[in-house]
Amino acid sequence: MALMAMLFACLLLATQPARAALKLVITEGVNSARPIGVIPFQWKGQGELPEDVSGVVGSDLRRSGKFNPLSVSEMPQTPYRDSDVDYNAWTALGVDSVLTGTITPTADGRYQIDYQLIDIVRGQLTGGESKGLGADGQLVKTDDHLLVNNRATVKASDLRRYAHRISNIVYEKLTGEKGAFLTRIAYVVIEEEADYPYQLRLSDYDGFNERLVLRSKQPLMSPAWSPDGRQLAYVSFENGQAEIFIMDIYTGEREKISSYPRHNGSPRFSPDGSQLALVLSKTGSLQVYTFDLKTKKLTQITHGRANSTEPFWDPDGNSLIYTSDRGGKPQIYRVNLADGTSRRITWQGNQNMGGQLTPDGRFLIMVNQSASGYNIAKQDLNSGAVQILTKTLLDESPSIAPNGSMVIYSSVYGRKNVLSLVSVDGRFKARLPATNGRVRAPAWSPYL
Repeated sequence: MALMAMLFACLLLATQPARAALKLVITEGVNSARPIGVIPFQWKGQGELPEDVSGVVGSDLRRSGKFNPLSVSEMPQTPYRDSDVDYNAWTALGVDSVLTGTITPTADGRYQIDYQLIDIVRGQLTGGESKGLGADGQLVKTDDHLLVNNRATVKASDLRRYAHRISNIVYEKLTGEKGAFLTRIAYVVIEEEADYPYQLRLSDYDGFNERLVLRSKQPLMSPAWSPDGRQLAYVSFENGQAEIFIMDIYTGEREKISSYPRHNGSPRFSPDGSQLALVLSKTGSLQVYTFDLKTKKLTQITHGRANSTEPFWDPDGNSLIYTSDRGGKPQIYRVNLADGTSRRITWQGNQNMGGQLTPDGRFLIMVNQSASGYNIAKQDLNSGAVQILTKTLLDESPSIAPNGSMVIYSSVYGRKNVLSLVSVDGRFKARLPATNGRVRAPAWSPYL
């Protein structure tokens, strides 16, 4: 009966908005980013547009850390067609790309969005009238100064989501890498005075559309996404000890995966979603195991008296990195799953822990402890070079965006745990402070 009540509560919570929302505050790095023009899209209807589509796009691009959209007051003009663009005026401001568009209401209550991404440099060279060879070998007018020229029709409820899609398209066209604006983050909020102080919440990557998916009187920890973005693995103390569950975030249905005596923690889905890496204390010390979700087979990966924890899968699924104190202080190691051999991969700083690998496998993101405190750092796995990315207080629990461009982590600001963002090059920084509670253990979703 208790299990059924919990499942029913999960189903209710899966559809409930949370009482508070995150609000991203940029703290560093915009002025050094690439300038871009995001023209306020022209609204061709009556009254107010339900969503400021171009405003969302501009905010997305700014939050990526790679672009600095001009304010409207800085723009030399606000053209709504490529034929109206004054290429020389934009070039004089150092802008090489401009996004513009129109939004028109349709007879069935939806919205038609037409938008163009314009290559200012190409347009300046050609006067916006490029020439190319047609099929018959004759010169014809081309529009190769238009990097994007798209149209879509969406419902009012989908305007913000489609704005994120536009951001993804623009970002990929200008950087060559996939955008991560249609993603979510999961995190734990702790409200000490609430009846259920421990809450597992989800939101869009930028803090909007926050949802409460689970609440508990006992601690919730370590949320981790499945590769399809449908499930979360997490640790719960609801039954008096640490246990690992997997929850379907759309139905609220749960499955208990691990409930061995003492410790069950740090769940991580394998890249193909077939296994879970986890940490157990079956042998006395903490050790890393893998659990086959289909066959239920449990395999011990690390051994010995030292504690090994915080596993994270290599993108190819053939190895795991983990934190171990076998050398006296916590450092990060890599274990080959084929033969079980481990080697240490971090050497700089007093301690290194909480490691994650970027999607391309090139960099290790971790918590580095040195004389300056606990900070997020990046290590080049080829050269071994380490770069300290943050200067905030007590940074922990880094999680990497699926395109590898940003890291979200928990830090302390104003004596509260908040979520913070830093770009992998360390230039861009932002905070997502909640209006209530302490926020910890962020996990960035895969592409959705």
